[in-house]
Amino acid sequence: HPLMVRPHNVQRDRRIAMVKVSKEGATPWFDLPGGALDPGEDDAAALVREFGEETGLIVRPGALVLRASQRFFKAEGEPVNNRSGHYLAEITGEDAKLKIEDDHQLVWFDPRDALVRLRHDSHAWAVLSWLRALDRTAADD
Repeated sequence: HPLMVRPHNVQRDRRIAMVKVSKEGATPWFDLPGGALDPGEDDAAALVREFGEETGLIVRPGALVLRASQRFFKAEGEPVNNRSGHYLAEITGEDAKLKIEDDHQLVWFDPRDALVRLRHDSHAWAVLSWLRALDRTAADD
């Protein structure tokens, strides 16, 4: 099963980047941007490429926050075990020419709202883990 990468805390005005995915014949859903590694690609390269293809944003990969595995059925009904790495990432620019996935629309959510909107539990777990780490860091200050 392919390894997926998802930068889960790309922020703007305290909101996180997500994509609304609209496929013909299916109810739209929300995901964190990201996807499978191409042959020979490492996590960082896949993260930058996938984020650009889905959103048009240019990001700089940061630290790995967690790895997750979740079994689910794709929109076409195919079962898959989605193994993913969730990374910190920073927006460094924007290039509309990078965006090639017309069924993906960039949307911004408050992280707490994202927890209930995200299609995959593993994505929500990554966001929750990040929020808890922020809360622990704030408590230490």
